[in-house]
Amino acid sequence: MGSPSQDTGQQFSEERLNAMLTLLGDENPAVWRPVRAHWLTAGESALRWLRSRRLHSDPIIRRRAGEILDEVAVGPAEDAFLTFSLHHGEHFDLERAVWLFTCTRFPRENPEAWSALFDDYANDIRSQLPTAAAGKPMLDAIRQRLFAGLGLRGNEADYYNPENSYPHRVIERRLGNPLALSLIYLFIARRLELPVSGIGMPGHFICRYQSLQEQYYIDAFHEGALLTRADCMKRLQTLAIAQDDHLLLPISSRRILQRMIHNLYIIHKERKESAESNRLQRYLVALAR
Repeated sequence: MGSPSQDTGQQFSEERLNAMLTLLGDENPAVWRPVRAHWLTAGESALRWLRSRRLHSDPIIRRRAGEILDEVAVGPAEDAFLTFSLHHGEHFDLERAVWLFTCTRFPRENPEAWSALFDDYANDIRSQLPTAAAGKPMLDAIRQRLFAGLGLRGNEADYYNPENSYPHRVIERRLGNPLALSLIYLFIARRLELPVSGIGMPGHFICRYQSLQEQYYIDAFHEGALLTRADCMKRLQTLAIAQDDHLLLPISSRRILQRMIHNLYIIHKERKESAESNRLQRYLVALAR
């Protein structure tokens, strides 16, 4: 058997490939696990054949085939993310970086489809307002679309669920943590050309809208509520953190991405999921500068 990068699939007949697929559904781990390992080294031709059958009618076969294809895809996705991380400075396209990272965990996701969906959200918001609208009317329109319309909200009941950290899962489940909800807000604000940035407060990530005329802090975890500087300082006081204006300054794309991954690293480490926490630790090392 060759490595996954070698195209050895042509040595398998259609009959043998069908037999390997059927064995993936066996209940006995002593049967399906060696078959799974065989698929992982079967070569690109066999994997192309497997992709064409991954919507199999048997849910067990469908799930295991999907897991195999995900594992094969993770390597290139990880390479793309690490290359991006190592070749960019503090300020980069945050949305692109988040999707590159997301694909290391969900390699079958389609970033272009999600980007198009965010385009639609922004266009909906823009269409509801006069051409010259900005400031609070625009922020109110974003709040109406994302939080009242879509029903996005902070997941207070299951705060440390890893899926709260991935923007696409937040959209699907309508639940997220402060950072992921803020990322969605930032992605929409960028499309609307609004001066909105990420603020990495200790213990709670928020956004800030700042123009020559207005300044608002935006709490995406609490349905886009608008806060004043005094509100933010009060929160710091509640957390017994010294009130420091530097804590309300925007942070770079790299630091936002670091914080996203660090949150997940802590969650998986606490759960003693060493494979996932080790993977995330590698990314944090790559992002450390």
